Amino acid sequence: MLQAVLVSPGRIELKEVPEPEPGPGEVVIRVSSALSCGTDLKAYLRGHHLIPMPGPFGHEYSGTVAKVGPGVNGFREGDPVMGVHTAPCNQCKYCRKGLFNLCESLMREMVLGSYAEYLLLKAPVVRQNLFIKPSGVPFTEAGLLEPLSCVVHPYQKIQFQGIENALVLGAGPIGLLHLLFLRSRGIEVVVFDKNTLRLSHATELGARASLRPNEAQDAIEEYTDGMGFDLVVECTGNPEVWQSAVEYCRKGGMVVLFGGCKAGTTVTYRTERLHYDEITLMGSFHFTPQDVRVAVDLISQRSLPLSSLITEVYPLRQIHRVFELLSEGRGIKYSLEP
Repeated sequence: MLQAVLVSPGRIELKEVPEPEPGPGEVVIRVSSALSCGTDLKAYLRGHHLIPMPGPFGHEYSGTVAKVGPGVNGFREGDPVMGVHTAPCNQCKYCRKGLFNLCESLMREMVLGSYAEYLLLKAPVVRQNLFIKPSGVPFTEAGLLEPLSCVVHPYQKIQFQGIENALVLGAGPIGLLHLLFLRSRGIEVVVFDKNTLRLSHATELGARASLRPNEAQDAIEEYTDGMGFDLVVECTGNPEVWQSAVEYCRKGGMVVLFGGCKAGTTVTYRTERLHYDEITLMGSFHFTPQDVRVAVDLISQRSLPLSSLITEVYPLRQIHRVFELLSEGRGIKYSLEP
């Protein structure tokens, strides 16, 4: 089968490799749609500690069951499916506390290699985080299950009462998913970004305003009556933006720190801002099986205009072109289809 291998930063090779065979509890799918992802772009540009090189990469997928291993229940050859790339062990000390997104073995057992004709799904994923795709859902939209599960995660802990407006920092694919989710809850959303093209995407997807960060003070005055935003969601992974996020938040508001910063970076906050204004900072990482089920429902109900996030479809053999476009900041998400 054909598989894309990330050999080193900036270098992708297409190789012919043997088709995978499923072991006990495992499933092999024929990939129908593998979506580009910001993490994959980071790996392509400069490497990523969770994506070994050289090695297969890509982790957002949907497809059709091609082979079923011994002991698999609920799936058979020919089933259209959508899934994510990790699942918790349910045994470690974090899992026993219900912190499934912080499972100790989560990243050691993740599935990589969706930029290929076939993909092997490990038993924990099959048992917990693989689902039949509804017939009315396109494979491209089903491929958004993983990033949507991540986006859903912080909102399972937030009380929405009193949240009337929100600011999303960053209009990349994840920021736009936050925009769509918050809009579905009836929340007015303003988006900040430096990229004009991304700001236009945010406007098309229903942002009340799409602005550059240097317009922040005017935005606070115009859209929050000078109070600051009820909710601020940081989606850039830039320490400078993490630090500025609290300045856009109203007293008693919340900041969700969603974008992952480079390891070893630090930020500094004014203590009086956090203490006297009672600002809540919430980190958000990955997802739990419950988050995945919520995301499955959202995709199945087609309650979010997810197709608007797919810029274009390319054949797998043109993966180099897709990453050139992403490197240039062009497009939102691309679907690679074998």
